[in-house]
Amino acid sequence: MNIATEVSRRSTCLRRQIGAIVVNEAGEIKSTGYNGNPRELPHCEEIGCIRDILKIPSGTRLETCTGVHAEQNALIQAGIFSKRATLYTTIAPCPVCARMIINAQILRVVYSGDYADHGGLELLQLAGVAVERFVPQAGAGSSAGG
Repeated sequence: MNIATEVSRRSTCLRRQIGAIVVNEAGEIKSTGYNGNPRELPHCEEIGCIRDILKIPSGTRLETCTGVHAEQNALIQAGIFSKRATLYTTIAPCPVCARMIINAQILRVVYSGDYADHGGLELLQLAGVAVERFVPQAGAGSSAGG
């Protein structure tokens, strides 16, 4: 989870910095992803956040944002290496990301932060994807998991 947190620092989103990594069964990192606008488009740090401008609450009207979620970027980068892998993410996946995770055949999702819409977690559980909330152990500091 520490690696996913570090990857999140590359995010260009003004609202929330999210990071995700795909790790295969052998424990090898196959891809990383962070949230931000697609390649070749201006980033929110340059043009401002459309969701803030329109006062859209977190977890609603996802189609308004031009950003690509960290989980989506990690899955795109991993390609076929997502099959039977674990996805670590710094936030619970939204319903759109959950559907992509299911189709990518991810076996397990480990997340640390809450998301306003719990529908993604419900979809993952319904599809039989193992879901775990990462809770750092007291006194573990930066040596915890991931």
